[in-house]
Amino acid sequence: MSTSPKRRIADPTGPTSNSPKRQCMSEDEKAEEIPFTTPNAAPDSQIDHKAAIAYWSSTEPTVNGVLGGYPQVSRIDLQGSSNFLAKLRRYSKHFPPGKKLHRAVDCGAGVGRITAGFLCKVAERVDIVEPVKSFTDQIKGIDNVGDIYNVGLEEWHPEKEGLGPYDLIWNQWCVGQLTDAHFVEYLKRLPKVLNTGGWIVVKENLSNHHLGYDVFDETDSSVARTDVKFRNLFDNAGLKLDKR
Repeated sequence: MSTSPKRRIADPTGPTSNSPKRQCMSEDEKAEEIPFTTPNAAPDSQIDHKAAIAYWSSTEPTVNGVLGGYPQVSRIDLQGSSNFLAKLRRYSKHFPPGKKLHRAVDCGAGVGRITAGFLCKVAERVDIVEPVKSFTDQIKGIDNVGDIYNVGLEEWHPEKEGLGPYDLIWNQWCVGQLTDAHFVEYLKRLPKVLNTGGWIVVKENLSNHHLGYDVFDETDSSVARTDVKFRNLFDNAGLKLDKR
């Protein structure tokens, strides 16, 4: 979607893609939770990083905890991610199927659910970015885990620390807790640590607001964005949408 032919972002998000929290709600519950939002409002301006950290720090550091009591969602989710990466690799000149990626990074890694269940199976080394220490304490024993950075994505500056290069930068169910500005700034940093032919993957919730607005969720201080908003933000960051 952007004008830059040099950088690619792979987006497996679809109009019905939702996290376990959204999937398991009844229509009545959804109607109660999603507030009316005016077109001129900026839902992302309500994001409070401290409140978000407090919420997740109080969450049980298990797969059951981070998935809101629906751990059965994990298997389907991981298989979907594996299938998506396999499709990308079939058309890749740099990372075709048959050999592990050299290095990946799990951004907003939580307790390492995606790292252990997916990324470590496709990459020789997986770095971790996750601000909640009680979560990363669960990750340290996972094979193939490299460096662990206990910071939020808005504070992670891999380009300044000479990190990477990464063949795969995986972002899942976490960028909703970045403001639009922080998200664009974060995306702009990533190409500097991305290997030639590598991918930035964003797998995230989409807003299903009936008027097409972004929706703020005060429970974990996050925003569900529309497909149009995501495309605009990718474009603002100078990234090219590769797949969805």
